Amino acid sequence: MNTNNAATFNTINRGYNQTFQPGKLSLGLVVPIERYENGPLPSMQDHLQKVQLAESLGFSAVWLRDVPFNVPSFGDAGQVFDPFVYLGYLAAATKDIALGVSSIILPLRHPAHVAKAAASADQLSDGRLILGVASGDRPEEYPAMNMSFDDRGERFRESFNYIQAMWETQPTLQNTHGNINEDKLNPLDMLPKPVAGRLPLLITGSSQQSPEWGAQNADGWMTYPRNPVDQMRAISEWKRNVEAAGRAPQPVMQPLYIDLVEDDNARPTPIHLGFRTGVNYLREYLQTAEQIGVNHLALNLRFNRADMDETLKRLGEEILPNQNSMQLAS
Repeated sequence: MNTNNAATFNTINRGYNQTFQPGKLSLGLVVPIERYENGPLPSMQDHLQKVQLAESLGFSAVWLRDVPFNVPSFGDAGQVFDPFVYLGYLAAATKDIALGVSSIILPLRHPAHVAKAAASADQLSDGRLILGVASGDRPEEYPAMNMSFDDRGERFRESFNYIQAMWETQPTLQNTHGNINEDKLNPLDMLPKPVAGRLPLLITGSSQQSPEWGAQNADGWMTYPRNPVDQMRAISEWKRNVEAAGRAPQPVMQPLYIDLVEDDNARPTPIHLGFRTGVNYLREYLQTAEQIGVNHLALNLRFNRADMDETLKRLGEEILPNQNSMQLAS
């Protein structure tokens, strides 16, 4: 069953529009693009060159993560750099690849700072920012910031609404994060505004919200990999909820850890949230993902054992052209 039937997604900004297209699966990469399977800390050696190589090969997007603290039980410090600082750096060093965050932990940041930093990154990248947002899943971080873990869902919603309000000119808003423009005689405004007047906001998982809330409010859904049958059911439910909310279709993306081996015909063996395999099975998997309704897949090469530049070039030569031909045929 092909649930990724042609439809029209909203036109938001350059990064969102080139990454998410109806009936098609695009490919991105999770940053850092390096192997660090034996500990939580990447070296970040040659990190910019690898992002630039990914762009030159035709990957649609790179994805950063928001990891405020190195939590031992979590086991992954992400790209180490603050995501908004790093977005500015990448914006200046790339031209076309979309710059995504999966995802900013809204309850741990004031939404005024998120709104300003995100709009700044969007402006500096000429509209290439895709902003994933989440409620957070590492309880240890909350007391470190003197914040409650249990009410993060409510604070997520109010932060989400605050950020959206900042796209307006001299907005009026009152919630737990602040009162904006109660004084009509001396109105405040948040600058800059996003390039297209708004930013794409993608929700990660449920973020402590009901499925109906996510379908009503998000510009897309980030979900973890599942077996194809369960993933198709989850995507179908997302699409039903979006339709019931009276909205245009909204895209779906997922990450996938892979270790690409030299033998093209190697069958998959499981690794964390993914598999070790050859290119032929990877093509099969991607075709199935497209058929069941995944619009973008972010490859994570943390456990990849082969030379990273060679792996990127193999993906660029043996997988990306195949994806493009699949898209043209869809």
